[in-house]
This record gives sequence, C-alpha cells and structure tokens, in this order.
Amino acid sequence: MRERTIQSEGVYADVRPLKVGHDQAQEGDRRRPAARRGKPFARLIKNIELGARTGGGDPAGNPTLYDAIQKAKRNSVPNENIDRAQKRGAGLEGDGADYQSLMFEGYGPSGVGILIECLTDNRNRAATEVRTALTRNGGSLAEPGAVSYLFARKGVVIVPKGKLSEDEVGAAVRDAGAEEVNDLGESFEVVSEPTDLTSVRTALQSADIDYESAESSFVSSVAIQLDEEGARKILKLIDALEDSDDVQNVYSNFDVPEDVMALINAVIGIGCARMHGRHCRRTRAVASRLVDVDPSNRSATLLC
Repeated sequence: MRERTIQSEGVYADVRPLKVGHDQAQEGDRRRPAARRGKPFARLIKNIELGARTGGGDPAGNPTLYDAIQKAKRNSVPNENIDRAQKRGAGLEGDGADYQSLMFEGYGPSGVGILIECLTDNRNRAATEVRTALTRNGGSLAEPGAVSYLFARKGVVIVPKGKLSEDEVGAAVRDAGAEEVNDLGESFEVVSEPTDLTSVRTALQSADIDYESAESSFVSSVAIQLDEEGARKILKLIDALEDSDDVQNVYSNFDVPEDVMALINAVIGIGCARMHGRHCRRTRAVASRLVDVDPSNRSATLLC
C-alpha cells in the first residue's frame, strides 16, 4: 500500500474540490480509471431505462423519467446515451436488460444502519457483492425490517445555494408541500412527501430557481454521531458498496459533527458544515481515505 499526499489548495493526485449534494452521481475525475469513471453514468442510464419502462417513454407525463433525464444531463451524460436508454425502456429500441429493484438492509461500524438499493439483472450477484462489501469492512447484513423502520421515504430536492437565501427557497416551496429546507453548506435540501416532489420541483421552476436533483429518497429518523475514526470506517464501507455496478444508492443514518467536517474541509475544500448519510458519493469516497492531517501545511495523507 503506497501513500500519496494532496494539498487543500489546488488539490493534487486524483482528488478535486467537491460540491455537496443528495446522494448524487458525480462525473469522475479525468485521472481516474475509465471503469471507475463510468460507474455514475451507468447508474444514471439505468434510472432512465427503468423510469421509461415503468411509467412510459414521455417525460412530460412521467415525472420519474423527467427527473432521471434532468439528473443525467446535469452530470454530463451524453444526449445520445440518454435517448437510447429512454427508447430501450419504452421498448422502441432493442431489448433492454430485465432489471430488478432490490433493497438490502445492514449494519456498519458503530451500529450505523444502512439501506442498500440495487438495480440489477442478476439477484445472486448483487446479493454476493453487497454481503462481501459489508463483511470485509466491519459490517453485516440484517434481516428485512431490522433497519428500514429507521427510515422514511421522502422527496428530496437539492438547490445550489449561489446567492439564494434559505428564506427565498422556503417561500418558493412553502405552498407546494415542502416540509423543511436544510442548509447543507453549498446547497439547500428541500424535503417533502414523495407525492409532493413534482409540485416542489415545479414551484422552484416557476420561481426561476434552478435545482441540481429531485428524487425520492430515504431519510433517517435517528442519527448516530460519529467521531473521526468512526466516520472513516463507515465512509470506507459505503465506498466499497458503491463500487458494485448493481448498487444504485446507499442510505445511512450517520452524522459527522462540525469539528470532524472542519478537518475534511481544511484538506479538500468540500465547503460543508456537516456530513450525513445522504451526502454525495464522491465526497464520501474521498473522505473515507482520509487518515491524517498535518495542520502546518494543510495536507492529508491518503492510503491508495
């Protein structure tokens, strides 16, 4: 195992400053291997294909497909890839894969509850890869219902902060069914019932407020506070789970306090006050390899 050092200003190696968002697939760094870089695109394409298959191929009449397409475009998925996935899902081009949606429940280090959402054409492969990632990183599979009761399905819209205030966002969505607006640092998180997700998104559009993503998610009712060591372990586990092509989303109920986040912010400039189980995939992947920080030169040692 070799060590690499990155600097917080002008990040070196294979890491760059990140934007925080809700469990969002980020385009990969050009220095990363092609296979790793393609994983987020594959997840987004799967969502489009499944959305078209279950709700029809017209985004105007299928909010799930509309949001999946918008999310793919915001993450620089080529239009031709989006069009082909949309046509495959609608049965207009070739035979799409027979994807099945699976949900696994598990526990991570420090007793953190984890929901692993998979979209796969091979149930056995998905189950094996999830079990392996958990057991190799201090976690374990749980019985159905053992963890899911800690979470509730919600609609979640992420709005880039820019020059917006929390009051401006709240005013735009107040009458659309929004339950709360949370400040995530560089963005706002608007939470609603899943049935109100489209209304919230439409209200933001009507107010000329741009959004990064709008999707149904799992929000935990109880959060487990983690110290630096606990955060490193759970982030490493989640990164291992998300290495699987079959894993679409990972939800967890951990919360990293401000002092630990300050350590991470000082190194890679995430720009986030806290980190919880719904934060973005690349943020967790980078933070999971954070081992030590030298305050004198604001550098971090990564184990690669």
